[in-house]
Amino acid sequence: MPSLPSNVSENSTYPDSAADHRYRYRRLFKRFVLLTLVCSVVPLLLVGWGISTQYHRFAETRLMTDFRNEVQHHRKVIEMFLKEHSSKLELIAMTHSRQDFIRSERLRFVFDKINQERWTLTDLGVIDATGKHLAYVGPYDLLDKNYREAHWFKMVMEKGLYISDMFMGFRREPHFVIAVRGDDDQGPWILRATVDTEAFRALVENVMIGRTGEVFLVNGEGIYQTTPRYSGRIMENASMAVGDVHPGIRVRQEDADAGFNGERSVRQIVSTAWLETPQWMLVVRQDFDEAFAAENRANLSVLIFLHVSAATILLVTVLVTRYMLNMVKRRDAEAEILNRQLVQASKMASIGELSVGVAHEINNPLAIISTEREILLDASKEADGIDPAFGAQLDDSMNQIDTQIKRCKRITHNLLRFSRRTQSVIDTVDINAYIREVVELMAREAKSSGITFFERLSPDVPPILSDPSQLQQVFLNLTTNAIDAHEGKQYGSVAVSSTFLDTEETVEIVVSDTGCGISEDNLSKVFDPFFTTKPMGRGTGLGLSICYSIIRRLGGQIQVKSVLNQGTDFTIRLPLRSTEVQTDPNNPVNQMERAA
Repeated sequence: MPSLPSNVSENSTYPDSAADHRYRYRRLFKRFVLLTLVCSVVPLLLVGWGISTQYHRFAETRLMTDFRNEVQHHRKVIEMFLKEHSSKLELIAMTHSRQDFIRSERLRFVFDKINQERWTLTDLGVIDATGKHLAYVGPYDLLDKNYREAHWFKMVMEKGLYISDMFMGFRREPHFVIAVRGDDDQGPWILRATVDTEAFRALVENVMIGRTGEVFLVNGEGIYQTTPRYSGRIMENASMAVGDVHPGIRVRQEDADAGFNGERSVRQIVSTAWLETPQWMLVVRQDFDEAFAAENRANLSVLIFLHVSAATILLVTVLVTRYMLNMVKRRDAEAEILNRQLVQASKMASIGELSVGVAHEINNPLAIISTEREILLDASKEADGIDPAFGAQLDDSMNQIDTQIKRCKRITHNLLRFSRRTQSVIDTVDINAYIREVVELMAREAKSSGITFFERLSPDVPPILSDPSQLQQVFLNLTTNAIDAHEGKQYGSVAVSSTFLDTEETVEIVVSDTGCGISEDNLSKVFDPFFTTKPMGRGTGLGLSICYSIIRRLGGQIQVKSVLNQGTDFTIRLPLRSTEVQTDPNNPVNQMERAA
């Protein structure tokens, strides 16, 4: 710091005095400390909040997926159990007549064989068309019972196979039956089996999800078909609303009347799925707090880390303020350098745009010159009486013109290459393989956002002749848009399918998503250049326009269908041979055909 003049005191208002410098640096020191704290602690808190939020979304998505998978697996196990026993009974009814079972020993043999590996049936009976027992094997005295008025009896006589709901019946305890109808020379008869209730309950309830999880079945009328772990008993009315039959699996969060022990109102995760036959709803649910216990512990760790980090930043900021002031000066110098680089990059971008225009403007006159050259050559060949020396000189001139035209074309081609616009290269394309590559590439990015990709690729799709690089660009643009359409949603799906339309000799590719959809007002403008519904800075509006241009240039068609807030379908139809293959005389495919 420079020394004060001899005639100026330290407290003087002289603008270059040391006191003034110290005052300004002290003020700058305080401001810089405050600014550093704000710029460090606030972003740290925001990052912590962002991490916590993203982790919560990820954990919630993963948990919902696990619930969905658990229900899917368990539903398959139950359906396989019912299907296995139904198939066994149908096979027995098809290969036997009622006379085969009049003797109870034969029916006992069949009953023991079914229960040989695992005890699953309580009894087995043969019933005629009037509802009377012809034969019976089991622990109950039911041989004299008549089932003509029973609901299951009427249903099996009508449908041929029927699985009943849980009912009390003559034995006065909850059970359900699987009954099949057989036919012989004496008319219809019924083979009825009672499924062991305890064995079936063990099959349904063997999924133990933590301390508060429970699994059970209810029918369409809201009556328990198995006993829940905490909330009721078999054949009682369920405490939850059943609702309409829905396809697939649904996972939701809802408030229950009481927790696992009935002591409080809790929030639960509920996953439901309907069986096909019988129409029972499988329910898997667990308390929300228990399901997210691991996430809560992780959030506590993040909170502790944030507090420790904030205290560390406060301590370090005071110690390194001088260093940071010097960093500010260096950052200013670096910013100036970056500004100059930005200006240079802008110039290069302008040159790239200019090169595209120049290349196209030059290519048009070159095409005309090339055509005129051909006309002159044809005219010189047809003209009579041309001096041989002049003719030779004319040929040399024409050859020189052709050489310079090719040179100019190479220059314009390089300009287009500089601007990333290269000529199409037609090759054999395996559409299914390209779709798999794009899905594999994009699925990793989409998975973190809760988006699942589905491939529905027909093995009948043949290879086509087209431009592989441009098709890849189209598939990437469409899948990227499909992923972006799910912004703000916790999960979704993107389906890519391929089909060969034999009658039209075309390949159809459909990219479907369950995103936000497109309004009717915007649907007609999606292929317009620079039109986009994305916020400023998120999109250029060129992606779909480029896709449209590429598909049209390759001789195909692209269409869009969308329903707002439900999803969008993009349909592409490509010929087996691209238009560029058919019109390009220099293409090797056409050259080989002409040679043949």
